Amino acid sequence: MTKTEFPPSIISRPVYGQLAPRPGAFHLFVADGEGAEAVVELFDKADPSLKSRAHILYTAGPNGTDQWDKIAALGANQAQKAASIPTLLFRLARVLQDTPMDAQIYLTGTEGLMGQAERDVMALGFPHVDIQKEHRGSTVRRVQCVHCKGITENVRMDPFQCSHCGLHLFVRDHYSRRLAAFQGVNIDAEDKGQIPPAVERFK
Repeated sequence: MTKTEFPPSIISRPVYGQLAPRPGAFHLFVADGEGAEAVVELFDKADPSLKSRAHILYTAGPNGTDQWDKIAALGANQAQKAASIPTLLFRLARVLQDTPMDAQIYLTGTEGLMGQAERDVMALGFPHVDIQKEHRGSTVRRVQCVHCKGITENVRMDPFQCSHCGLHLFVRDHYSRRLAAFQGVNIDAEDKGQIPPAVERFK
């Protein structure tokens, strides 16, 4: 079971599980923030030989949580720390070029990171069944404005103002796997100026 409890929602809203070691010649981990804890727990459950076949990509979480010391202490064959999610995804693209198709892939941390990493992994033909995801840490959202198509990272408030077009958006649970983003719709489209107070829904 995931460490973060999400209330029941619509079908497109992602559901997460708990990382578990699986047989494989290569194990690729992508994590941010508190996702380091899930990686450590998996290593504790796995055969010690897994570390010789493991490659870990890690970056700090959106709230500043940095648990790189836990990752470094695991003794994985390769472990790299990135300064940001975009930098991590750039490195992931390079690692995937040499990753065998029978690799086991583990994604953990925030939804923004996991969604973008999953999108990039699947774009190269890796099967969905070989990708595990476990949510840890911040619940801030990556949101696409359905009107201007701009994407705002780390959204905490609902409604919030689009960072691209300025519209006030209601954050829906509808999720696009292709965009790795939740959808935001104009909250005062019919009654201009009727905007409820913003509430911090995502932390």
